[in-house]
Order: sequence, then C-alpha cells, then structure tokens
Amino acid sequence: MMYALYLSAYHERKFWFSNRQELEREITFQGDSAIYYSYYKDMLKAPSFERGVYELTHNNKTVSLKTINAVQQMSLYPELIASVLYQATGSNEIIEPVYFYIGIVFGLQGIYVTALFVTSWLMSGTWLAGMLTVAWFIINRVDTTRIEYSIPLRENWALPYFACQVAALTGYLKSNLNSYGELKNINEDIKSDYKGQQWFCYLLMSASTYTFMMMWEYSHYLLFLQAISLFLLDSFSLEQSEKVHEVYKIYIFSLFLGYLLQFENSALLVSPLLSFVIALMLAKCLQLNVKKGTFVAKIMKVINFYLVCTLTVTLNIIMKMFVPHKENGHMLKFLEVKFGLNMTKNFTMNWLLCQESLQAPSQEFFLRLTQSSLLPFYILVLITCFLSMIQVIFRRINGKSLKETITLEDGQIGERPEIIYHVIHTILLGSLAMIIEGVKYLWTPYVCMLAAFGVCSPELWMTLFKWLRLRTVHPVLLALILSMAVPTIIGLSLWKEFFPRLMTELMELQEFYDPDTVELMTWIKRQAPVAAVFAGSPQLMGVIKLCTGWMVTSLPLYNDDDLLKRNENIYQIYSKRSAEDIYKILTSYKANYLIVEDAICNEVGTVRGCRVKDLLDIANGHVVCEEGDKITYSKHGRFCHEVKINYSPYVNYFTRVYWNRSYFVYKINTVISFQS
Repeated sequence: MMYALYLSAYHERKFWFSNRQELEREITFQGDSAIYYSYYKDMLKAPSFERGVYELTHNNKTVSLKTINAVQQMSLYPELIASVLYQATGSNEIIEPVYFYIGIVFGLQGIYVTALFVTSWLMSGTWLAGMLTVAWFIINRVDTTRIEYSIPLRENWALPYFACQVAALTGYLKSNLNSYGELKNINEDIKSDYKGQQWFCYLLMSASTYTFMMMWEYSHYLLFLQAISLFLLDSFSLEQSEKVHEVYKIYIFSLFLGYLLQFENSALLVSPLLSFVIALMLAKCLQLNVKKGTFVAKIMKVINFYLVCTLTVTLNIIMKMFVPHKENGHMLKFLEVKFGLNMTKNFTMNWLLCQESLQAPSQEFFLRLTQSSLLPFYILVLITCFLSMIQVIFRRINGKSLKETITLEDGQIGERPEIIYHVIHTILLGSLAMIIEGVKYLWTPYVCMLAAFGVCSPELWMTLFKWLRLRTVHPVLLALILSMAVPTIIGLSLWKEFFPRLMTELMELQEFYDPDTVELMTWIKRQAPVAAVFAGSPQLMGVIKLCTGWMVTSLPLYNDDDLLKRNENIYQIYSKRSAEDIYKILTSYKANYLIVEDAICNEVGTVRGCRVKDLLDIANGHVVCEEGDKITYSKHGRFCHEVKINYSPYVNYFTRVYWNRSYFVYKINTVISFQS
C-alpha cells in the first residue's frame, strides 16, 4: 500500500495531475499508452458492456479502411476488467475514470513488490530479506519498472501476476516432506499442513499463470524461459519430477484456455512454450519404464536434452504447418539483423534496431546498480549459489543421493530446488538483458530479490565458510550474525543515501507543459469534420485517437505486419519523395488531413543514422555509403520542408489549414489543379 501511494503521489507531483483539464491529462498518455486508455474510455461510453465488447471486437472506427479485433490484437482485457469494475462498484459517482484506471495499475504495482517481498522471505526465512528487496526495487525503479513513463503498458498489468506466480512456484518447490525429516516420523497434522500448502501454492500458481497469459501477448515467451529452468531442474533430479510435471500441466491448461477465450488466438498454439511442454511430456513417457539408477537410465538422461530439443523444434514446425496463424516475420528478421546474421535497408527493421529498449544496455545501467550496492551483492550471491549447484549436480552424476534432511551445518545451499530454479531463471533472463536493454525490466526485479535473499540467508554464508574452511570462529554462529548484520548495514546505508532523494522527488513540484499539442487537439475537435481521417506519425495518431476520437491511418503498434507497413508508408512524408508520391500514399488510406511534426522534420539525433529521415533515405536509396562517405542524391527535396514553402506542385495537392510552433496541418485536396 505504501508503494502504491508513493507512485500515486509521485505521479501527481510530476504532472500536476489534479490541476489539469481532462485534455491535458490525456496528453500525458503517449504512444501506445494513449491507444489502450482510449479503448477504456470507449467502454465507459458504450450503452452496455456487451455492446462495448462487440464494438471493440469489430472495430472500424480507429484505423481507416481496416476492421480489427482490438481486444485480441491489443490484449485489451485489462481495460475490459477496469471498465466493469468502475461501473459495477459505483465508482463513477465517487472518482473520475482516469484516477480509477491509474489507481488500479498503481495497486497492481503494490502487489508486484509484495510478491517479491514474499518470495525473498520464503527463500531466506526472514522478513528482513523482503524489506531489502523492496528497498532495492524502489531505489532502482528506473531499471525495474516503466510505470513512471507509461502507465497503461501491458507489462505493468501483467508482471504483478507473474511475480505472484513465481512466489507460488517458490513455495511449491520449497514445500517438501523431506525438510521435516523421515516420512515415518511425520505426524498427521504436519502432513495435513503440507498438503494444504501444496494446494494453496498450486491453485495460486494456476490462477496467476492464466491471468498473466491473458494480460500480455508476449507472456508465453517469458513462461517458456521458466519452463526451460524447470526442465534443467528436473533433468538433474534436483526435485521430484512429479512436481515439475504438474507445473507443465498448468502451462498446457492455461495455453488452451487462453486460446479459447482469446478468440482462438493461434499464436498460443504455435508458441514455443506449447511445443516444449509437449516434447517434455513425450520424453517422460519414453523414460517411464526404465528402472531408476540403472545404466540405461543414465544413458537416457544424457540423450534427454537432445530428445527434448529435437521434439520441440519438430512439433513447432508441424504446428505451424497445420495451424493457420499470422507469422511474425518482422520479429525473426529483427533477430537476424540484431545478431549480425543479415543486413537490411528496411526502414522498420532499422527503426526497431535504433530503439533504446532494443539495444544493448548502457554503462549507466550497470553504474546505477553498482551505486546502490545491488550488483556487487547479486554477483556474490549468484556465484555462490551457482557453484554450490554445480557441486550438487556432480554428486548426482556420480550416483550420490541428496540428503533427506538439510541442516545449516551442511553448508549446501545448492541442494534446495527453489534456489536452483531461481539461479537458472535469473541467468537466462540476465543473458537476454545483456543483449536487449528492454529485458532489464524483467530481470532487475529478480536481481533485487535474489541478492536480498542471499545476504539474509545463513545458509549462503555457511556455504562460503565451508569452502574457506573457517576454523577460528564457529562458522554457524558467524553465519547467523552476518545474515542479520550485513542486510542491516546495507539498509542503513541505503536509507542515509537514497531516502532523502526519494523525499525530494515527492516534494518537488514538476510540470508537464505541452501547449502546442493542446492547441492542436482543440483545433481538431472544433474545426475538423467528424468523418475526417488524419495521417501523421504513429505516436501522434495515438494521442489524436484518445483526445479527439477521430479516425487515423496508423497506430503505434508493432505486432501487426499491416500496421508496420502503414507506419512506414506514412513516414514517407519525411522522405525525399515527390508531392505526387506522397499524395498517392495518403489518398490510398483515405486520409483527409496530414500533420507534419517539426520535431521529426528537423530532428537532431544523438545516434548517428537513427533519425527517421536518415532511415527513410537509406530505405529509399537516397543515401549510399561508399568507402565511409555518404553520397546523397534525389531529384526531390525533403517533403516536410518543401510543403511548408507553399509553391507548386505542393500547393496543388495540400492546403495548409493550421499551424503552430510544433505542428503543421494540411488538408489533402480532393480536386487537383496541375498548374505549373
């Protein structure tokens, strides 16, 4: 609750939100966030919930010449739920829609940090680890969440549920009868408690997995990484196979239920997660009749990796052959170019490569984590747990069984299955984060959790002391002392250094000032015909759709090949193309008005070759690089510059009807005069 209130207070101070008019509030939603919130507004305006859902699933009032199922394509289930809650709870008489909407998201962020708190507590056995996790999460929130920049993002709705799923999975893997000693020494009360814990964790895991999958279209990729972690955990017999395969059943159930309730979303059927889980099930069937501990069983373990990988690829190819689906070809091409396997002049691919979130993380990212002491302790904990895990694996390969009862004196933190799962999972996420900076928002929260668990865990310190063969001081006593002293010292240092900064942020009144955009939206609502269609940059089109409700030619969404092609075509207004070419492009989408943004036309980019106009010149062949020099040639000037001069042939096609410091609006003429 404190974190949710902190976010709400910070958002108010940053945008001066309560003192703004509705139009100014809506302008704070930028890009795709504006689209999501606009559909929430549409649901509230609908005469009934059923009618609102129908209009969204058969939407022809957003993008010109295109009818889309907005609920499926944009994963609008959060907006559907928020609109129902807003009206069903009678909140429309108490609170404005925008406050209710952002309040839900901030509340989910509170659940997010609570789930991380619980996970760290479960692993370490002390609430101190949970407090340290939350402290690191908030201090490093620039790298742990994007809630400050874009509230309605799908990941802000989905990741809290994934954190709950991870917490439930941690408890599910940790709950083990062996931790209580011999089965014969366990009384019925303990068995009953154990079964209750298992059922609670299993049900919470099932519900959160399905909800996570419904909230975010890319959720199955993150669950795929989790499935790989569990597969590696199971392969080395570090946990009962039955438990891991119960989790696989949750995946299958969630995928098929999601497929049915997401309008038969074929992307879930051809996802690598489904193919991988089915391959694991088939591989298990081949091992069922093999007696454990035999030479044949060991051979099966060796070939199990190859078998699962082969089956996964084969099944995925077969599924794609027989299941009709929209192939995300642009994603595959992006990965090819990203890893240097291919070269391209394609505007969309190069534009994606230039996005900061899709580049490798900067040095500032690692510097920030180091300044908060998070990265050094994470590395210490990760190395210790990983080496201990390797020790356990080698013992298993040599035929040694795990101890039925793990004590602190053993100093073997790598024998705990929930620890091994988190180590593998954080390594997989970290590897991706080193390549794509956007993945850091998935990885860094679990860095906070793992580091806090480690420094608060006596087992980790005991494992280190056992390796160092500490003799002078009783290692168990020292481990207990350090597990309390180290996090306390870290907490005090963080409090002294960062708490004043957090309070300063809440006290400092910032202001979001964008009068040009406000003037543009006001002009559109007052002067433009209701049936008008606007063309311009996708980011601006999202704001126009939210603030005015007018139809647009493109949207800032990158999961649809047709929309990506539209974006590239509309961006040609910033290229060196003729007035006739631009006119033909715009009229092919039935556009009535064109908006030229001065910020894009006169952009001064910090990254060489990443300005929109540079990428367009490369894609159109207007710039050729020879021996390190750029040769520019085109018989036409840059359209966004030339159209402002108001001379023929530009005035024949476009008539300027409004302008301010940032935007120039042109009416696209329906009758053309081809005078010279």
